Amino acid sequence: MGEAPEVFYINGFSKFGHETQQQNHVNDQNHESSWYEEMIDEDLKWSFKLNSVLHKAISEYQDIALLDTKPFGKALVLDGKMQSAETDEFIYHECLIHPPLLCHPKLVQLFDFLETSQDCVHNGGGEGSAAREALKHRSIDRVVMCDIDKEVVDFCRKYLIANREAFSDKKLDLVINDAKAELVKRKEKFDIIVGDLADPLEDGPCYQLYTKSFYEKTLKPKLNDNGIFVTQAGPAGIFTHKEVFTSIYNTIKQVFKYVIAYTTHVPSFADTWGWVMASDQPLSICAEEMDKRIATRIDGELLYLNGAWFHSSTTMNKTVYQSLQNETHVYTEENARFIPGHGMAFRL
Repeated sequence: MGEAPEVFYINGFSKFGHETQQQNHVNDQNHESSWYEEMIDEDLKWSFKLNSVLHKAISEYQDIALLDTKPFGKALVLDGKMQSAETDEFIYHECLIHPPLLCHPKLVQLFDFLETSQDCVHNGGGEGSAAREALKHRSIDRVVMCDIDKEVVDFCRKYLIANREAFSDKKLDLVINDAKAELVKRKEKFDIIVGDLADPLEDGPCYQLYTKSFYEKTLKPKLNDNGIFVTQAGPAGIFTHKEVFTSIYNTIKQVFKYVIAYTTHVPSFADTWGWVMASDQPLSICAEEMDKRIATRIDGELLYLNGAWFHSSTTMNKTVYQSLQNETHVYTEENARFIPGHGMAFRL
């Protein structure tokens, strides 16, 4: 029998407990047998081999790991949940950012609401990927990116080279704060609000930002009349879509007049993923018009999204479609749904 592999369990840290932070490589003896492991569902885990561990720490809010993986390149892991990976993070962030920006008739301001309320596990803004995609739009005057965890922002700035230009862009207003509080205190309204929240985990307060009361009382009042809200909505696979995806969709339908759900496969998430876009103005845009707006509005090239893909992404298979139509659950603080895993409160 060979040497037992080193495994990164669901809290994002090694079973064998290397203490050194910002180390460049896993211990040489374990280099060829180091693996990251994550719970996908209660009865399903998956793992992949690592090249190195670039950084690991425990901040005030969450466990943090930045891994160099063999199949997906650099990967950000918070509280044992894969947040983004170098080889396919553009899929996730193009799906999140560009549909609402392209649907908006005349976009000038965006609140990059990529984080969560205080004491909640979160992801997105700190790595700068969503800001990078938003700043590709020539019509953008300002992007407000809010992240509660300065430590995540700092090490993503250091290690994620692809986003360094976004962090230094003069249009970016980077705020280290609780995003809910930041929304409440700001007097202005926005054309687009983006929610790149962590998935709702049991024992963590993040689920409160998927509730009807949050959408209705905090978020919607900060949108302009023709404003658009978009949020990531969790796993949307044939076996996982009822965890939170259908509930988030149905909850947003209680608050906005026009709501669109769309999905695509994200390789590093090991599942199909879902997003929900909403507005009080019609969101209809044909594939040809979306391609025209891409050509006229965007600097650079999109690697994944075009008009035909976006329209195809809103067509669900029979099972998921029926689940979306038949869903009656409304997300509230008292009646929340969760995906497998635990937040920081679980370890207190």
